[in-house]
Amino acid sequence: MSDAILLVSFGGPEGPEDVIPFLENVLRGRNVPRQRMLEVAEHYYHFGGRSPINDQNRRLVSELRALLAAQGPPLPVYWGNRNWHPLLPDTLAAMRADGIRRAFAFVTSAYSSYSGCRQYREDIALAQQQSGTEDLEVLKLRVYYNHPGFIGPVIDAARAALETIPARNRGNAVIRFTAHSVPLSMATTSRYVAQLEDACRLVADALGRPDYRMVYQSRSGPPTQPWLEPDLLAELRALAAAGTRDVALIPIGFVSDHMEVVYDLDTEARRVCEDLGLNLVRAATPGADPRFVAMIRELAMERMGLLSTRRALGSLGPSHDVCPADCCPAPAR
Repeated sequence: MSDAILLVSFGGPEGPEDVIPFLENVLRGRNVPRQRMLEVAEHYYHFGGRSPINDQNRRLVSELRALLAAQGPPLPVYWGNRNWHPLLPDTLAAMRADGIRRAFAFVTSAYSSYSGCRQYREDIALAQQQSGTEDLEVLKLRVYYNHPGFIGPVIDAARAALETIPARNRGNAVIRFTAHSVPLSMATTSRYVAQLEDACRLVADALGRPDYRMVYQSRSGPPTQPWLEPDLLAELRALAAAGTRDVALIPIGFVSDHMEVVYDLDTEARRVCEDLGLNLVRAATPGADPRFVAMIRELAMERMGLLSTRRALGSLGPSHDVCPADCCPAPAR
C-alpha cells in the first residue's frame, strides 16, 4: 500500500547533551531571551535531561500499529518530530524510500493555533523541501479537541483525580482546566480559546461541575508581550488566599504527560501548592488510551473516504479537513 499514517510531534531531548541543541531548534527565529531558554533547560535537567514525550510517542506508535494490524486498514505508521530526532526530513525520506506516496499526518496538538496547527504544516513543507520529497502528498488530519476519543479519556481522568480527594472535601474542591498560554496576537487570529472553552464545557458538564475556570501555564515570551491569562500560579495563590483547600488541575490543553505537564504542573505548581497549604491533584492526559488510539485510526479513515460520519461533540462541530489559506496566521513578531 502506498498510503501511511505519519505521527508528527514536537520532539524532546533524550539526554543532557541534547537539551541545549533541542531548545535552540525550538526557539530559532523566536524572540525569547537566552536566559529564559537556560531556565527551561533546567526543567529538563531536573529529569536527567530526558523528555518523557519521545517514550510516550513510541508507545502511541506501537499501540496504533497493533490496532491497524488487528482491525485495518493495513497502513504503516511513521513518526517524525519538528525539533528533535526522529526529525521530519529523515522520516519523510525513509517513507519515500519505502514507496509511500500519500501520508495522513496526525499532529499531537488537539487545537487550532499557529503553533498548534499552521506551524506544523509549515514544518512539514520545509522538511519536504529539505528531503527532496515534495512529490509525497502529506495531508494533515483535522483537529480533534472535541472528538469523543479525546474528550472521553479527559473526563475519566478528571473523575479519577477528583476521587482521590477525601469525600468530605470533594464537593468543595476547585476545578481548574489548564492549557499552554500563547501570545494574544496568536490567540486572536485562531479559534484556540473558543475550542478550549468548548472542550472545558464538555468535560465539566460530564462531571456535573459547572463551577470551573480556564487558566494558562508555560508562557515563554518577554514580559512586555501580552499572553493569555489568568496565569496558573497566580490563580493558585489567589485560591489559597480565599481559603480553598483542594484543587484539581485538568490539563485539557495537552494530549500527553510531556515536560510542560510533569514540570510545570507536577513540579512547579505542586511546589507552590505545598507552600500555600493547598492539596493539589492532577488529572492524567489521554496518552495512549485505547479510545485516543482508535481516534487516530478513525480520523485517517475519514480522510481516506472510508467513513461517512465525522464525529464531534459540543457546539462547534467537526473541524475542517483542509485548512483555508488564511487559517491561523503567524503572530506579529
